[in-house]
Amino acid sequence: MTLHFIDQHAHDDDLSRREWMRIGTLASTATFFGTGHVQAVPSRPAPDAVGAFGRAKRVILFWLTGGPPQQETWDPKPEGRVDLRGPFGTIPSRTPGLDVCELMPKTALLTDQIAVLRAVVTKDSSHSSSGYQMLTGVPHVPLSRESVTAKAPNLYPSLGSIVRYLHRDKNGLPSTVAVPEHIWNDGNFPWPGQDAGFLGRQYDPWLLHCDPSSKDFRIPDLSFPESISQVRFDRRRSLLAQVERHVAAVGESAASTQYDEGTRQAINLLTASRAREAFDINLESEATRDRYGRSRYAQSVLLARRLVETGVSLVRINWTRIKDKANQGGWDTHSKNAESLKSFLMPMMDQAYSALLEDLKERGMLDDTLVVWIGEFGRTPKINANAGRDHWGHCFSMAFAGAGVRGGTVHGSSDRDAAYAVDGMVTGADVASTIFHCLGYGPETEVHDTLNRPFPISRGRVIREVF
Repeated sequence: MTLHFIDQHAHDDDLSRREWMRIGTLASTATFFGTGHVQAVPSRPAPDAVGAFGRAKRVILFWLTGGPPQQETWDPKPEGRVDLRGPFGTIPSRTPGLDVCELMPKTALLTDQIAVLRAVVTKDSSHSSSGYQMLTGVPHVPLSRESVTAKAPNLYPSLGSIVRYLHRDKNGLPSTVAVPEHIWNDGNFPWPGQDAGFLGRQYDPWLLHCDPSSKDFRIPDLSFPESISQVRFDRRRSLLAQVERHVAAVGESAASTQYDEGTRQAINLLTASRAREAFDINLESEATRDRYGRSRYAQSVLLARRLVETGVSLVRINWTRIKDKANQGGWDTHSKNAESLKSFLMPMMDQAYSALLEDLKERGMLDDTLVVWIGEFGRTPKINANAGRDHWGHCFSMAFAGAGVRGGTVHGSSDRDAAYAVDGMVTGADVASTIFHCLGYGPETEVHDTLNRPFPISRGRVIREVF
């Protein structure tokens, strides 16, 4: 996210060829920042719509990259076969009849605010393509393809991109942000479904590569570079007004329109104090930061709370890999599943997730913030020869909290091995429809691609059982 500025010359009306070339850089930056144009109109709730319609002002996707195991989180099978259920026991939660894995002690105390889904199905057991389905609500074509990237026909926009299309940016911040890095397969193959796809790049979520746990954490382009004083910046902004007049004289082309709006957003970002403060995680107390945990992911969760508090509509927090840990520190536990869960994965998740829910509630924000505990798929019932669990998209778990969600709810069930859905099956499309429902948009709400062709934001059903 690098912002470029233009030097002020002695005569404001004298723009050199070099300066115009640099203006071209600004134009490309404008494409990144987007136009903020909104075409869709929120649909009206159906006569039987549940009370949560439009309840959410903001959404946080608590994304666990790699695939958390349903057996050791929300759907343990204490009566199942020993060689399948794993070594961990269960503990009762605050919800009568709902037992969770013993590695979730903090979360267990909050299930009266959480709706658990135990029968999520993608029928896809590859990270990239199953991830695409859970990130967009649309199955990948074909299913079960690993290390794929964004290309036709798999260019459906991410949930965040649709939200950015529907919600204007404000307070100098975009309406959708992803932190602290993109989701990728080995070889740095970015998953499809993380960008705006056929909507156009102007609706891409802002992807911020950062480490909020770092002692010297800052987003470099949210403050003036040391070489640029406030006076110098004001002079450069004056010159930009000149550029706008020149562009207007050329005509209202799509490129010039994107340039104009994008440059304004770049300037707004630097001049909006609320935007700068949103990223200043050092404004949080040491106790609050300790409450979430000091890992890169945990501090990104805290940063997400700060962003939605400032006006960002949707933040996706991507689990980050950890050096010197089994399976690169992620949830793709092909080896040492139990060891990894007990030593760092579950403690980090349990602490950050519970802290987020408690923090939002204490601030009076949980009632209008939807928190989605989610990953791309689950893990195999069978434990492999490396003491790990492999990919499994045939049945897994996730959870909703806040924004009208009926806490203490368990929807759907799996068989005795947590392998296949028995009832209450939901798909990625249903998850997308439910998120949009909470934001006040029915599945039939339309967005338009770059050729102005209409598309519904989702083809799933709202999971009414969780409200």
